[in-house]
Amino acid sequence: MTHPTPIRRERTRPRLLDLFSCAGGAAVGYARAGFDVDGCDLADRPNYPFPYHQGDALAYLARLVASGEIQRYTFVHASPPCQHGCALTVGTNASQGWGRAHVDLVAPTRDLLDRTGLPYAIEQPNGRAEIRKDLTLCGEMFGLGVIRHRNFELGGWTAEQPTHVPHRGRVRGYRHGRFYDGPYVAAYGSGGGKPTVQELQAAMGITWTDVREELTEAIPPAYTEFIGRAHLATIALGVAA
Repeated sequence: MTHPTPIRRERTRPRLLDLFSCAGGAAVGYARAGFDVDGCDLADRPNYPFPYHQGDALAYLARLVASGEIQRYTFVHASPPCQHGCALTVGTNASQGWGRAHVDLVAPTRDLLDRTGLPYAIEQPNGRAEIRKDLTLCGEMFGLGVIRHRNFELGGWTAEQPTHVPHRGRVRGYRHGRFYDGPYVAAYGSGGGKPTVQELQAAMGITWTDVREELTEAIPPAYTEFIGRAHLATIALGVAA
């Protein structure tokens, strides 16, 4: 297991808050785009590669808003786990450290983010929650070995939707007892012909964690590098104007 190359923190780099951070898939993408990143997650995430607060993300955000400390950030990313509308069991949720059973965290996350007055992005998988789909990204757009569609609601700013690239084939694995080969691996679960940890790392562009649960929950860094660069471009245009 290798860790990402440390990114020097410079005073000119904008600062980003990464909520529900997991092991840092989103964080590394934003750092590559040009942000200094601080994370927050309820679970212990020793593989997270940046400064990190362990605790309830919404309580932490509310405290930052109330104290005014949120103003040290220029952007907020949030990937709230949405048990509401997903198939995970109460027991699974508890084992992951999420601590809530079938609770929709998207709405309260959005409410707090709106109170910050900062631009933000909320990420959710397809079909998991009712978010405004301002941006949909797919691994094939970035030449990755996963499809992994993700929807993003953008608050306080906009980004151009990239063209969806046709998929080159199937996701490798078993379907109804039959094995199908294909150019993509299934970045979820552990049975049914699922990839090895090493295959997951290579397919998603993640090398700093070898924990399967963290890999299957992660956003490929390429997604948030795209979002981060798009947002920094809007700032540059605003300055130029």
